[in-house]
Amino acid sequence: MTDDTNRTKLIAGVAIAALVLGGGGVMLGRTVFAPTAATAPAEEGEHGAEEAHGPEGFIAMDTARAQAAGIVTEAVSSGGLASEIIAQGFVATTSEGEAILTARADGAIVRITQHLGDNVRQGETIALLESREAATLTADRSAAAARVAAARSAYNRERRLFEARVTARQDLEAAQAVLAEAEAELRRAQSAAGASKLAGDGRTLAITSPITGRLTKADARLGAYVLAGTDLFHVADPNRLQVNASVLPTDARRVSVGDTAVIELADGETRTATVHSITPALDAQSKTATLVLLPQGATQLTAGQGVRVRVRPGGRPSDGRMTLPEESVQTVEGKNVVFVRGPKGFQATEVVIGERSGGRIEIISGIPAGAVVATKGAFLLKAELGKGEAEH
Repeated sequence: MTDDTNRTKLIAGVAIAALVLGGGGVMLGRTVFAPTAATAPAEEGEHGAEEAHGPEGFIAMDTARAQAAGIVTEAVSSGGLASEIIAQGFVATTSEGEAILTARADGAIVRITQHLGDNVRQGETIALLESREAATLTADRSAAAARVAAARSAYNRERRLFEARVTARQDLEAAQAVLAEAEAELRRAQSAAGASKLAGDGRTLAITSPITGRLTKADARLGAYVLAGTDLFHVADPNRLQVNASVLPTDARRVSVGDTAVIELADGETRTATVHSITPALDAQSKTATLVLLPQGATQLTAGQGVRVRVRPGGRPSDGRMTLPEESVQTVEGKNVVFVRGPKGFQATEVVIGERSGGRIEIISGIPAGAVVATKGAFLLKAELGKGEAEH
């Protein structure tokens, strides 16, 4: 009973996806492969109809309809299965991509302006901490400013007396030295207040973010008394992420900084990355080396996310083979076919396949390296192609 139910759900799912595809104005050729002379249309009317439907084996579909149908694409990577290094990894923030915000002094949290998940800008205040240190900093700064005012007044008086030939030059120089010392002390007091993020009210310290990002941890509670150094907030920049992948030492020796890699997500999406660094030492427990990969462009990755990576070491001679996910290759009319993405849709293209391993399949010939091919959802395109042939 369970098998029948699952089979019914699968058929229904394919039918729904087919409706999405068909409802979007999908146009089909009558056959996947180029017609022979015997099957070529003899009448001009048939030829005109074929042109209206696009090339043989073509499915007209824009990007929006492809996404609605759940069709995912991937650029074909050059090199066979033997040249790839498959590894498991996880997404982490770079050293510059995460900031840990701590209490700079003992005190009570009197205000929280941002909360978990909020976006924050560099320098933005996240919370205020009422502290005795704030009062001390304010008092020191005020006292230093008062000393500067008094010293400047004394210097101005001595300068007038000196110009009137009432006092000696050494008296003027002494007053000038006192003023310089007072100004230096004021600068130190102002610097200390700035370093401690003294707020404008003079009684609280501001907890600010040194980077632009999102609050990924917020342990501060309003009214709580915390000690200096207490971990209060974490801010992570989603654009500063890396993938740490564990590989065997023998594989690590094949990889160089700058080599390309592909990050595979659970939903079938992929992201291009480059090798940023290779750890010189092995992990004490797993005895593996770590490759640090930097994703390119908009990643939509999340710190802590587990991924699979495929690294292609550079400097290896190419045998002309390429690799794709196994689900990319569909059997149509007894031939192996992939659906190549074009400006207006997908073109069914015959390929010669090689070995299979780890959910990947080698493409020996039929398409060029770099071609964009349907991976997840390719079977839906096959179904639409068969539907079009039946209608003809």
